[in-house]
Amino acid sequence: MSKPHIIAIPLPAQGHVMPLMEFSQCLAHHGFRVTFVNTETIHKKIVNAMANENHIRHDHVHLVSIPDGLETEEDRNGPGVLSEAIQAVLHQNLEEIIEKINKEEDEKITCLIADESCGWALEVAQKMKIVKVAAFWPAAAATLVLNFCIPNLVHEGIIDDEGTVLKSQMVQLAPKMPMIKSANFVWACADVSVRKILFHFLERANKNAKLVDWLVCNSAYEIEPTAIALEPQILPIGPLLASSRLGNSAGSLWPTDSTCLKWLDEQPPCSVIYVAFGSTALFNQTQFHELALALELSNKPFLWVVRPDISDSIPYPEGYKERVGSKGLMVGWAPQQKVLAHPSIACFLSHCGWNSTIEGVSNGVPFLCWPYFADQFINESYIRDVWNVGLGFDKNESGIITRGEIKKKVEHLLGDEVFKARASKLKEMAVATIKEGGQSNKIFKKFIEWIKS
Repeated sequence: MSKPHIIAIPLPAQGHVMPLMEFSQCLAHHGFRVTFVNTETIHKKIVNAMANENHIRHDHVHLVSIPDGLETEEDRNGPGVLSEAIQAVLHQNLEEIIEKINKEEDEKITCLIADESCGWALEVAQKMKIVKVAAFWPAAAATLVLNFCIPNLVHEGIIDDEGTVLKSQMVQLAPKMPMIKSANFVWACADVSVRKILFHFLERANKNAKLVDWLVCNSAYEIEPTAIALEPQILPIGPLLASSRLGNSAGSLWPTDSTCLKWLDEQPPCSVIYVAFGSTALFNQTQFHELALALELSNKPFLWVVRPDISDSIPYPEGYKERVGSKGLMVGWAPQQKVLAHPSIACFLSHCGWNSTIEGVSNGVPFLCWPYFADQFINESYIRDVWNVGLGFDKNESGIITRGEIKKKVEHLLGDEVFKARASKLKEMAVATIKEGGQSNKIFKKFIEWIKS
């Protein structure tokens, strides 16, 4: 008898590809075949990133690619451009791939799992008569609950029906939920034309999410009890981490520099500041220099991920690398889960993307929060206000986080043992839920049974 065949479709962005890839690896580990569909650009980056690493790919996760409809030189980091292209082009291309696969009798797709943001893919599943359809949410349940609350926000006059913020206020959907400024809503982070595209993209996705059999989320009851209670349709199966299955992370868009692990071995326990801002955050030269000088002033060893697209365009302060010497290490991209699990790490200075957030939480690491856009402000509120495992920064009147402010918060965080103690307790809960008998583990098993049934 042939194995059930799953087709998985992420939104083409680092924070969406990695967790769905991890979920696919877990499903493959349980005997499923998975065809993982990326856009051509993302596919090339992943294959390139994996080329110099002697791991992956699980025999049953097959990577395929489809065109995204954009010209080679077009900027794919712009959420508006990408959202429009996705809806216009990928729909047709996905249909063609499914038709091709289904021609082979023992290859037929039995289940489609799409990123919840890819509402168009759920529509394709319906059209192609794929019986089992699931949506996967790669971020915090609280972010999805906020998206589902769009009609209420319109009704209350906080936003209009194009997503424009009408009232500047703090929004909290329930006690023990993150607080968020209305100006920081996920779709409100762009200019007017992009905002409208993003907003209607989300509305379409939310509508389609109500039609699926399963809506699984890379989170856990233990870390988001209120959000999940507010929207029982969201079923947590996380945290999904390669380290949990003793594997290597897959789906990175940048080649990782694993030499930093040897450098970490040489540092004292709980001494290193780990600094990483994900795959899209950008800096102007002033802010980049303030951060660089703050790390130098901290007098602590630090590991700083400076992506090639940043280091190629902004120089370090004059004489910086010579002054810092072996005290600081800058790398283009790091094997983050292994870094955060390393005993020498003292804290994580992060953009608060959800993957980074749960990787830090799952390793009991306290945070310094530097959110950039989208859902990162909700995650920052969890870290600072709900879980109390980190601190944020205040900007000066020019919108810059100064070296003095960074140094002050580093000293505060590392000088207060309570942050580490709370982070360790949160880690215990996050780790327990994915083990045998844990809540996320039970839901994951039911999901597997559903696909096989």
